[in-house]
Amino acid sequence: MTDSASAPFPARGSAADIEQGLELQPKFDNDGLIAAIVTDATTDTVLMFAWMNAEALRLSLETGVAHFWSRSRGRLWRKGEESGNILTIREARVDCDQDAVWLRVSVGGAGVACHTGAVSCFYRTISLDGDVPRLARADP
Repeated sequence: MTDSASAPFPARGSAADIEQGLELQPKFDNDGLIAAIVTDATTDTVLMFAWMNAEALRLSLETGVAHFWSRSRGRLWRKGEESGNILTIREARVDCDQDAVWLRVSVGGAGVACHTGAVSCFYRTISLDGDVPRLARADP
């Protein structure tokens, strides 16, 4: 279970504060999570999508290494803790209403972000032709 409290982040202010202000006021969902999109800082390739709780976001911003909340494992994890493919944060952004985070990273180790060994978790395309959507391998 995640901690739904947003500590150590300040309480959310007005829409103007959130949309135009310069204070990070992340909006965590009912499960205490915020969406995180991760891209390669050099190529801009989308590497992965994951969830963060307040602790994962805090640790990521403090250490410069991406941490996430694993819903399947029910625990905090540092990306690359087992594989060595650590995600070093080069830039962190938040969207207009502060309910999603974008991390631009450098990938350590073997340089892959996906647990399958693919560079990106988005290694398949969905065919838009025909009656039934089909998957195909995308170019690396």
